[in-house]
Amino acid sequence: MVKNKTLSVKGINITVFKEDTNDFISLTDMLKAKDGDFFIADWLRNRNTVEFLGIWESVFNPNFNYGEFAIIKSQVGLNNYKISVKEWVEKTNAIGLKATAGRYGGTYAHSDIAFEFGMWISAEFKIYLIKEFQRLKTDENDRLNLEWNLQRTLAKVNYKIHTDAIKENLLPETLTKVKIDFVYATEADMLNVALFGLTAKEWRDANKDKDGNLRDWASLEQLVVLSNLESINAVFIQQGLAQSERLQKLNLVAITQMKSLIRNNQLGRLKK
Repeated sequence: MVKNKTLSVKGINITVFKEDTNDFISLTDMLKAKDGDFFIADWLRNRNTVEFLGIWESVFNPNFNYGEFAIIKSQVGLNNYKISVKEWVEKTNAIGLKATAGRYGGTYAHSDIAFEFGMWISAEFKIYLIKEFQRLKTDENDRLNLEWNLQRTLAKVNYKIHTDAIKENLLPETLTKVKIDFVYATEADMLNVALFGLTAKEWRDANKDKDGNLRDWASLEQLVVLSNLESINAVFIQQGLAQSERLQKLNLVAITQMKSLIRNNQLGRLKK
């Protein structure tokens, strides 16, 4: 898991980890808000808790062990019934709860389950937990949008450099504006084909329900590579390479850089 953020709920700092696209919240930290001497195992003794966990796993976990779950459920309420998070996970192949060791060790739950745990602490605590978690997600979305807009701006700046190179090296002075625009469009579409595999018109024809253009719907990684391709293409133009040769070279660059970005992003998530 990757350490991500810390929530502050009623004066208690609560660690949040992100695993793939899922957020896991520390139940160990949350337990500090519970009045009295309680353990997470006490929460797992509750029939409503076990039923909720079973339903959640049945919805999101295709490998959930229903046989073991049925045995556990039948024992809930008995005086000798007790189960730890580790035992719950091992017996049922559950994915919603995690018991971890190490620097950030403790018990973590998927955000859906953590909210249910928050209700066990108190209704007030659950409300403040949800409120703080929503603030966290809003901040994350705002930051992602800022990064996307930054890359989009960078792509546009590089595009100006790119078009200047076209004007200086490909266009005779006597060309009409219509012909100049046609050459610009051809070069832009060459980059589209090198990176996206289709022209702007082909994208519009296939996505008539979407506003904007092909590049407006690009991922952050694609925008980074697009910025690089525009700069590299400008150099190729200066060198006098034919468009067909540039297209082939740029396509290889796009494939290599996309693979590298995706691999580095995956490694980065593992190291955080």
